[in-house]
Amino acid sequence: MGQIVAAMATVHAPQLFTRPPSEDPAQLDADIAAMRQLGKTLEETKPDLAIIVGSDHLETFFLHSVPTFAVIAGERTTAAFAGKNYSIPTHLPFAEQLLDELVANGFDMAYSQDALLGHSFAAVFEWVLEGRSIPVVPIFVNTYLPPLPSARRAEALGKAIKKVIDARPEKVAIIASGGMSHYPGTWKYPQPAFDFDYWAIAHMERGNHDVLLDLSVEQLDEVGNTEMLPWLIMFGAIGRVPGELITYQPTWHHGHAVMRFIPTRTTAPESDVPKPKWDFQNLGGYQFYKHPDPATYPLNKLIYDLRHNQRLRIELLENPKAVAKNYGLTVAQMEKIDTLADESIDVFRSLKSHPLVELGAHPLGLLMCLVVVQAEGRRLRREREQQQQQQEVAR
Repeated sequence: MGQIVAAMATVHAPQLFTRPPSEDPAQLDADIAAMRQLGKTLEETKPDLAIIVGSDHLETFFLHSVPTFAVIAGERTTAAFAGKNYSIPTHLPFAEQLLDELVANGFDMAYSQDALLGHSFAAVFEWVLEGRSIPVVPIFVNTYLPPLPSARRAEALGKAIKKVIDARPEKVAIIASGGMSHYPGTWKYPQPAFDFDYWAIAHMERGNHDVLLDLSVEQLDEVGNTEMLPWLIMFGAIGRVPGELITYQPTWHHGHAVMRFIPTRTTAPESDVPKPKWDFQNLGGYQFYKHPDPATYPLNKLIYDLRHNQRLRIELLENPKAVAKNYGLTVAQMEKIDTLADESIDVFRSLKSHPLVELGAHPLGLLMCLVVVQAEGRRLRREREQQQQQQEVAR
C-alpha cells in the first residue's frame, strides 16, 4: 500500500528568479531558504515520486485550450523560466494509472506529453527538488481563466488521487505550488489581502481546512487567492492535517507563504485562534480575473507570443507600432503598446489598471509579458553599454 510521506506548499513568485530592483532581496532569500527546508524534508522522507500540483500563468495553456485539470504524462517533464530550463523524469507508471483512474472515477482530465511548464513548476524544481533524483507527476489546475473549479471539486480530486496512491506501492510526496494573496496585473496589485492570509494560515496550522474548502472561487478571487486551489487538492489527499508555517513574507504586492503538513508538526501553533469565518464583500462574480472577451484575442495573443519569442520581443522594442499593426490591434491598443517597455512600476502602485488591461489584456498575462519584455530591454541595454565600452578601449 502506498503512503504520503511528505506534503508541503510553497510560493513560486517569478521575482524569485528575476530579482527586479523593486523587490526586497531579504524577503526573496527568506523564501528560498524556506523552500530549501522543504527539500531537506524530501531527503529525510525519501519519496519514490513527487506529485506537484501547480497552476498556469497563461504560459502553457493559453486561450486555444484551457483545461480545468491536466496530468503531464510524457517521459520527461520540462519547464522553462527566466533563462533556466528543466528536464525531470516523469514517473510514468504512476502518471498513467493516475490518468486512467481519475477519468474512470468521473474526472474529465486532460493530459499532455510535451507541455512546457512555467515558473509555478520551475520554482519547485529549482529550490525544492534542487537536483534531487525524484521523478515527478505534475498536475495542472486552472486558477486564472474562469470558469474555475470549485474548492470542493479540488478537494474531491485530491481524494481521488489519494485512492490511487493507496492502491500502489510507492512512497509519495505532494507539493502544492501557489499563493498566497496577490492580484498580479490588476489595479489592486499593491494591496494584497494580508489579513486574510494570516487568518487562513492560523486555520491551516490547526488543520481547519474546511474554512477554505467551503469558500467559493469568487470569494478566493476577492482575496487574491485563486492560487490556493492547488493547496486544496493537497488537502483532499491528506485530510485535516495541521500545517507548520516555515515563512510568510508580505512583499509590497504578494503574500509569500511556505508551509509543511507532512511530516506532522510537533509543536502548538504560535498564532492566535482565528475567527471562524472571514467577512467577504461578496460583490458577485469574479472581480479581478475574468474570461477574456474574444474580441481582445489579438492583443492577448501578442502578449502570449512575446513571452515565448525573443525575436518578437526585440522587434517590439525596436518598432512597437509595426508589431501591433501586424497583430491587428485596434487603434487604441496601438497607442498604448509602448507601455510594454516602460519599466516604471508606478502604474502598478497607483491603484489604477494598466492601460492595456483597460483595453482587454488579461491582467496576469500582461504582467508576465512585462516581466519578460522588460528583462529583454535590460539585456539589450547591457549589450550596447558593453559594446560602447569596448569601442572606447579600442580607441
